[in-house]
Amino acid sequence: MTNTYPAPPFDPELAAALALVGEMIPSTLTPEMIPLMRQMPADPTLADQVAAVGAVAEDHTIPGFDGAEIAVTVYRRPDQVEPGPGIFHIHGGGMIIGDRFGGVQGFLPYIASHGAVVVTVEYRLAPEFPDPVPVEDCYAGLRWTADNADRLGIDVTRLVVGGASAGGGLTAGVTLLARDRQGPELRASLLIYPMIDDRNITVSSHQIQGIGVWDRVSNDTGWDALLGDRRGTDDVSIYAAPSRATDLSDLPPTFIEVGSAEVFRDEDVAYATAIWAAGGECELHVWPGGFHGFDGLAPQAQLSLLATEARHRWLTRMLEA
Repeated sequence: MTNTYPAPPFDPELAAALALVGEMIPSTLTPEMIPLMRQMPADPTLADQVAAVGAVAEDHTIPGFDGAEIAVTVYRRPDQVEPGPGIFHIHGGGMIIGDRFGGVQGFLPYIASHGAVVVTVEYRLAPEFPDPVPVEDCYAGLRWTADNADRLGIDVTRLVVGGASAGGGLTAGVTLLARDRQGPELRASLLIYPMIDDRNITVSSHQIQGIGVWDRVSNDTGWDALLGDRRGTDDVSIYAAPSRATDLSDLPPTFIEVGSAEVFRDEDVAYATAIWAAGGECELHVWPGGFHGFDGLAPQAQLSLLATEARHRWLTRMLEA
């Protein structure tokens, strides 16, 4: 298919920010660029953000998929007595880049406001570790979190899983695994512009080419790395590409958000629709003119503030229920 679909316009304020973002993050990511993208610097303010919410960080080595060792970091108050809600975070990066310290910042305030305990997992990346390693590593981390809830200070009845982009896709995958393997029981599932369909066949996947952040070719790069020759065939599991699932019943309350001007728009809207069709609970937000990751890359834009507030209101309801 040729690109015959005009892309929706970017929000004017975000478009201005995108001009600056483009100097750091190219719209198109090819396989040859993966090593360079993995050298992007870590957030130098993370330690200060942890301290600001009165938390400490604890690193643990735990069993991952197939007996391998993986790392998790737990953020919590050092003086916590009563168990609080648990937030299990999965980072983004197209299945190919990033680490467990990316994106966890957005969940740290709940340590101060709700006594939450935040756990973030270092799953292994494709292409060195193709499917099912990433999603199974994440599930192993979630399982470890639930099994150690008492020791970590987590109220296991209030365990939420969440992440953005590939982290959102992996969140959807582990949510399905938790359903199909009878646990851990989840209070809620937070999918921030999730990457969930390997086929790249929607209208939105064709609209975003050479523009925005994480365009069509980037999506090809990520899915090819994760699935190899299986990509696009019938030999792709619903846990790797949750859009493949035909039964979305019996899922926990789900939040999905996505920009109107990004590759993932149509697959994310379809996923929300399928949850509703199965009789489930889902809150969906499509932010007009939003590019992929707009809230993190332009956090002071009005649309970003609205998106962050909507997410915060939903997560607060889930943590306090």
